[in-house]
Amino acid sequence: MSSRTLPQELIRAKRDGGALSPEAIGELVGGISDGSLSDAQVGALAMAVYLNGMSAAETVALTEAVRDSGEVLAWSDLDLPGPVLDKHSTGGVGDLVSLVLGPWIAACGGHVPMVSGRGLGHTGGTLDKLEAIPGYDIAPTRERFRSLVKEAGVAIVGQTAELAPADRRLYAIRDVTATVESLPLIVSSILGKKLACGLDALVMDVKTGSGAFMPTHEASFELASTIAEVASRAGTPTTALLTDMSQPLAPCAGNAVEVREAIRLLTGEVRDGRLLEVTRGLAAELLLAGRLAENRSAAQALLDGRLASGAAAERFARMVTGLGGPADLLERHDRYLPQAPIVRPVNAERLGRVTQMDTRAVGLAVVELGGGRRAPQDAIDHVVGLTGIAALGEAVDGERPLAWVHARSEADAERAATRLLAAIEVNVAAAGDVRLPTLIHDVIRREAP
Repeated sequence: MSSRTLPQELIRAKRDGGALSPEAIGELVGGISDGSLSDAQVGALAMAVYLNGMSAAETVALTEAVRDSGEVLAWSDLDLPGPVLDKHSTGGVGDLVSLVLGPWIAACGGHVPMVSGRGLGHTGGTLDKLEAIPGYDIAPTRERFRSLVKEAGVAIVGQTAELAPADRRLYAIRDVTATVESLPLIVSSILGKKLACGLDALVMDVKTGSGAFMPTHEASFELASTIAEVASRAGTPTTALLTDMSQPLAPCAGNAVEVREAIRLLTGEVRDGRLLEVTRGLAAELLLAGRLAENRSAAQALLDGRLASGAAAERFARMVTGLGGPADLLERHDRYLPQAPIVRPVNAERLGRVTQMDTRAVGLAVVELGGGRRAPQDAIDHVVGLTGIAALGEAVDGERPLAWVHARSEADAERAATRLLAAIEVNVAAAGDVRLPTLIHDVIRREAP
């Protein structure tokens, strides 16, 4: 901490509604990283920001300071033949985009050093899903990570202690001081980690709807716009897509079941659906930002060709093998991915069509089964979850249930079924009477200055 300014004076300035200079923000973030700011001071700073907000310039400075609080990855020494690209999602239910998009972009000539997280609340976590694969190492050595990004084009791993350490401490204190829901703190937390990966371009998937972190369109749009603006001003061209989360993105939710769905999509067993459409839209934006395609039509044609040829599936297989997983996972996934002892349908209480869904409650049903965490230290049960989740507008009857529950016990399955029946509304309606949500609401593009 600089001897020129006492931290409490900087905190006082923010508390009283003042704007902090980039130098002052750098001093504070440095104190968070090296421990010279006490937990009480960090909490007071977080509350001051929560109550008074930050200007765009302050948010950019905070993001850059968090990014620079630890190692910032550099790739120039590897002579990569393509751009370094990545994607981040604000989280949802049945959102397994990362498992498909990373290998797909790699097959198109990009390099994806994807640092992912675990599940939070009702939303699933990419790392939890990948740990359903036997042997998959989410914490490889730095050398292994870098070589895999070059050789396979993609490596999906967990955050290391060296990347954005200020964020780890700041987030932990925000979590216990009721200051999580602050736009500048959210944006700097997301982008501090992502931009530390040395990206040439980033695409953000910001969810809106009943299963989103910010369920209203207005709040989600503000988050998407702020992320795109701040990241680009911090030097990384960023596109944010506002996508629908008023129902699960994939027809499944859980850990092993979502890995299976990713494999089905990559190998061509699944050829349509909301998951494919959103992933294709995000991937096309990354190809354009990384100058791997001249226009949208060319980007989509390149993506479709690489998926149909099996090149994207091959990149996924190389990543899995390179991180310790089985070499024949694609061909024999039912042998390797764990399966629940109880699989039973959940039938609707009346015939009709699905007209509305509380997607957050659907995600919480998976948490209650053991597929998510009630507390950070909880272990994840990879086998449990939901499959065959009926979509909005879809007819359900005695032959077509609302979903299938994968559980450890009949009692667990019954509790999940009760939660699902309360979360999914079924009414007598014609197909045209059910208003289906737009899948991609907005696209916000920002170039670096």
